[in-house]
Amino acid sequence: MRLKELREQRKISQLKLAIDLSINQNSVSRYENGLREADYKTLIKIADYFDVSVDYLLERTDNPKMNK
Repeated sequence: MRLKELREQRKISQLKLAIDLSINQNSVSRYENGLREADYKTLIKIADYFDVSVDYLLERTDNPKMNK
């Protein structure tokens, strides 16, 4: 998942992202490190937050706006 890449590009901390998405910071860390997979609702929240498609977030495409 491109979560860490997107977060770092925008200079957002894990804590800020967690607060903005109403999720736990530990969950953000686990998503970024591949220790846990986000559910559908969370994937959509993350994609909407960064204004990218879920396919881009999941590295199924290199086009951030595809299928959005």
